[in-house]
Amino acid sequence: MLRVAFIGLGAIGAPMARHLAHPDFDLVVWNRTRAKADTFAAATGARVANTPAEAARDRDVVVTCLPVSRDVQSLFDGPDGLLATLRHGAVLVDCTSGDGATSRQMAAQLAVHGVGFLDAPVSGGVAGAEQGTLTVMVGGDAATLETVRPVLERFGQRIVHCGPVGAGDALKAVNNALLAMHIWGTAEGLVALEKAGVRADVALEVLNTSSGRSNASMNLFPERVLTRAFPRTFRLALLDKDVGIAAALARDTQVVAPLLQLTSELFRQAHRELGEEADHVEAVQVVERLANATIRGRGAADA
Repeated sequence: MLRVAFIGLGAIGAPMARHLAHPDFDLVVWNRTRAKADTFAAATGARVANTPAEAARDRDVVVTCLPVSRDVQSLFDGPDGLLATLRHGAVLVDCTSGDGATSRQMAAQLAVHGVGFLDAPVSGGVAGAEQGTLTVMVGGDAATLETVRPVLERFGQRIVHCGPVGAGDALKAVNNALLAMHIWGTAEGLVALEKAGVRADVALEVLNTSSGRSNASMNLFPERVLTRAFPRTFRLALLDKDVGIAAALARDTQVVAPLLQLTSELFRQAHRELGEEADHVEAVQVVERLANATIRGRGAADA
């Protein structure tokens, strides 16, 4: 039986951790907000640790899922930190959508203690986490990945070894930057069409059977923008962070990437304008404001 700790029971982390509340694993959880951990434990039978150090004690695998890499690194030091109790031979799997530079720092810190490290950000959203169908993008040693594969396969349908430490972070950042481009570009196209007299639902009917389709046009716009329902599934602040990581990756690798840089600037603007709690799809509202137009479907147009 693998002894696993899971740290970070947020919107994605909690459903991921639920898949590890399984007879094959001895599961301990920790969360900054203790009430979330207690609620999770009551529903799953997992044990709750009082500190990160207590969570990591005698564990084979520690999984972290926090907003940014620095949040994970901040849990390392001190008597209550992970390094106080992580045993030689354990592996820390960081499912945070992080930055490669910090991941490489963490890997080096852990290596001194004989602890392995994998950056393993996920894609698939809350629904994918709940269904156990996430894609897991792994950076790090391939042999280390094999030792933790049974853990990742509980919540991930597709486990992809991307390269050395930081490679998973890089791929996740570029994936999310493309998501951001699709959202903003689709919004610009639809507001232009609205002003030209083409209703958005009509435009999407064509786009989604043509070469311009994307996940944004096929799912996000029909389900959220046309309905004006913006459920808080993924914060705009986090997408802003991810696009910034992708833009920095291009700069660091000396790639001329004007579209990445512009997308980063636009989503930073949207984040500032809409605030910390806005959902990522709400960035469309900035496009609408700039164009002085609203993306409407049949119901909205007829209302």
